[in-house]
Amino acid sequence: MSSDFVRTSGALATDELSLAQFAADVHYYLHLNPRQLPSRYFYDELGSALFEAICRLPWYGITRAESRLLAAHGREVFQALDSLSSIVELGSGSGEKLRTLVRAAGSRRRSLNVHLVDVSPSALELSARTLGPVGDLRIVVHQSTYEAGLADAARETGAAGRTLVLFLGSNIGNFDPPGAEEFVRNIRASLKAGDALLMGADLVKPERDLLLAYDDPLGVTAAFNRNLLVRINRELQGDFDVDRFAHRAVWNALESRIEMHLVARDAQAVHVARAQLDFHIERDEPIWTESSYKYRPRDVSVLLERCGFRVTAQWIDSRDPFALTLVEAV
Repeated sequence: MSSDFVRTSGALATDELSLAQFAADVHYYLHLNPRQLPSRYFYDELGSALFEAICRLPWYGITRAESRLLAAHGREVFQALDSLSSIVELGSGSGEKLRTLVRAAGSRRRSLNVHLVDVSPSALELSARTLGPVGDLRIVVHQSTYEAGLADAARETGAAGRTLVLFLGSNIGNFDPPGAEEFVRNIRASLKAGDALLMGADLVKPERDLLLAYDDPLGVTAAFNRNLLVRINRELQGDFDVDRFAHRAVWNALESRIEMHLVARDAQAVHVARAQLDFHIERDEPIWTESSYKYRPRDVSVLLERCGFRVTAQWIDSRDPFALTLVEAV
């Protein structure tokens, strides 16, 4: 049986408003020292497709590790959550992870309200299509930020049954430590006692493996990174010469994070009309586009417990070190 319906809720007000925010962010972050761009803007239609390709690269083991854990332990997740009525996935991507989890539940699965939250309309469309054949799911898509989408979903789920929030992949790694704690506290504030969170976190591994994952030999990650400039040119009337920027990934062991940069191959002037921005960038000057923090298993548990959760279970993939942690709101 196919899913009951796909409904859109809490969509961004207008494309013009979201474009204005994009322009304001580009203006602000490119004036910082060092220059930066927010990683949330990677995910236009092309960026989302490139990220799905990255997830299939042999050097990027995060998705495969998490899929193995979801398939192996999905039934345990549902066993731990009696009277579960709703699932909210923050950053739905292709929908394959949620499909793996739901199918792994087997006979424990029941009819569920599923809320998919993503800023990318193409990702939401793909997720809804992926989950459509699973059956017994009532799907609502929220084209929104994580915080706004979760708040909308929480209002819709109300007090009936328990809610499970999914924050998978290595998305928690895109926040610096204070930001990660603030974000998890915001999730907790949207939940009632007894609700749950299933969070993925990539773990520290050898530097060579990390660099291959973020600077692959095929150049897919480099294209994903440079597409951010392509998007600025297209949507904000910029004139970045994309070929004159190199992709660079660096492992910062002290901060336990991979850093991605776009580095100017030579000095150049840049104009972004809709962001009211003109600046000069020097040769070898970087634009910092993403940080991906890597955790140790105990650090994940401590973060979640500090934010009002109790750890129910933690599973770790030994082939590609990755942790999946299930916690309950207290």
